Amino acid sequence: MEKTPSKLDLIEQYFGDFSDVQKQQLAALEGLYSDWNSKINVISRKDIEQLYRNHVLHSLAIAAVFTLPDNAKVLDLGAGGGFPGIPLAIFFPETEFLLADSVNKKLTVVQEVANAIGLKNVRTRHTRVEDIKDKKFDYVVSRAVAPLKDLWRWSKPLLLKRPSTGDHPASGLICLKGGDLAAEIAESGTRPRVVEVQELFPEDYFREKYLLYVHR
Repeated sequence: MEKTPSKLDLIEQYFGDFSDVQKQQLAALEGLYSDWNSKINVISRKDIEQLYRNHVLHSLAIAAVFTLPDNAKVLDLGAGGGFPGIPLAIFFPETEFLLADSVNKKLTVVQEVANAIGLKNVRTRHTRVEDIKDKKFDYVVSRAVAPLKDLWRWSKPLLLKRPSTGDHPASGLICLKGGDLAAEIAESGTRPRVVEVQELFPEDYFREKYLLYVHR
């Protein structure tokens, strides 16, 4: 009898080394987000049907390019419904994630999802990034939050000076963005490493989507 493909098959097509716990956590996301989305709209209605491609796999583009060190501290800036922070926290269970957003109801969803799947490495904070004064981070991650110049202006003061070691990148901002970014990059005054997401995951959805990395 032929096996019926699961939503996770798309993820496992590109990542083949998940533990049983990670597979269970990933598999639980669809039901949890569908349920919460019916109460608090954190993902567009049309997108919820493609949760694993449009949100989980997209978030994991960061994991396809970088290995985040154990015990590193990561800020998900403007975390929204938990992307890229929740998939990354599943992928890197020994890395600490703070998911921050100015909209508290979205963080309620994030914390409830994290609790439901047993993520011990996720914390949330209801705040504007400019108001974070008490913590520093090895990395700041974000997805489609603001122009690069603003992301870098907010991130730079919060970054520790962690050098690159082996597979681990130096401290910096890692963000997922789309469209023609030439003017945005020029205006930012940075020289990011740019990776085309479609080169990582050859799916039509990822055309003109990019990962940008600006090191500290």
